[in-house]
Amino acid sequence: MRRRLPFFIALLIAGASSPALSEEKCANPQGALGVSRIVDIDATTGPLFGAFTKYEKEPRFLGPKEVVLTFDDGPMPKFTKPILDTLDKYCTKATFFYVGRMAQAYPSMVQEVMGRGHTMGTHTWSHPMNMRRLALPKAVDQIERGFAAVALAAGQPIAPFFRFPGLSDSGPMLQHLQERGIAAFTVDVVSNDSYIASPSRLAQRTLEQIERQNGGIVLFHDIKSSTARALPTILSELKKRGYKIVHLRATKPFEPLPALTAELTKGTATASGEKRLVPFYEAIAPIVPGTNSEPEVTEIHPSVRERTHAGGTHATADDLVPDSSASAATTSPTGTTVGTAHDKKKPPRHQREYDPNSLTNAVSGRW
Repeated sequence: MRRRLPFFIALLIAGASSPALSEEKCANPQGALGVSRIVDIDATTGPLFGAFTKYEKEPRFLGPKEVVLTFDDGPMPKFTKPILDTLDKYCTKATFFYVGRMAQAYPSMVQEVMGRGHTMGTHTWSHPMNMRRLALPKAVDQIERGFAAVALAAGQPIAPFFRFPGLSDSGPMLQHLQERGIAAFTVDVVSNDSYIASPSRLAQRTLEQIERQNGGIVLFHDIKSSTARALPTILSELKKRGYKIVHLRATKPFEPLPALTAELTKGTATASGEKRLVPFYEAIAPIVPGTNSEPEVTEIHPSVRERTHAGGTHATADDLVPDSSASAATTSPTGTTVGTAHDKKKPPRHQREYDPNSLTNAVSGRW
């Protein structure tokens, strides 16, 4: 595995997901986080990253106290713009997973995000809250139309990076992502900014969760006022506590389906009034502050996986768990017959074990 690249080669690879970085100096090198490492991801095999999934996923590529900043659902200029300004102030980078309709509504904001050196992924066409309930053709259209719309708004290639709304993935949809060479990203840390209006509370909770996971992929939304207002405190505290930012990029850009691109270009997929959509929920800083050196670059080339079984934990992506739908009784190591999952009563809530894959527990603040 290549660990470092000459600067000019690193810039060429960066073009797959973000424009070349400016040579301007960081305005605040003492207080900046910068980017400690770049991870270039080969999405050809459709890898799956992050803790919040029950499907086979890739091993965690982040080391202790390494953080990936991600933002969903945008853009929304009145909040996206101050978030970009804060990221610039700390001379750091993030990955944005944008909704197709939002990107079509605010294309100049999409272009500004990429113009500031961030990575652009997608988050479906119209953000259905439970993709698992959609018929597969409709779910696939949400994925493909979202990519076509965001790429069209950006006016340049975007990364083959995708996040399911509500992290609602499934085996068939993950199989489609594999066939299309798209990497799926869940999360390790839920900021809970969809439910916390207080910037101080949001910052406190996010930092607590990052400390608990010792870093990880962090989920924010750049359509939230509390996020824009809490982000300076969060980044400042990460700096004080010795955390480092990892920037994600793709080794190759995504190629949208030509038919969808043509359809969106003609405007047949979007009503004219939607060009003024409101959210359906209610000069570039250098990547290393104060230096002329570039961050270490790590390439990831995941192997093909059959994502048909739910399994794995935050610590390992390879240990499968029994299929909960199995109806046959099993025998324990002591020879005792054990019934199916349907025969067992759930323990009281206070006695249930910590589940690192439980989005409900993460959002509710139980861990």
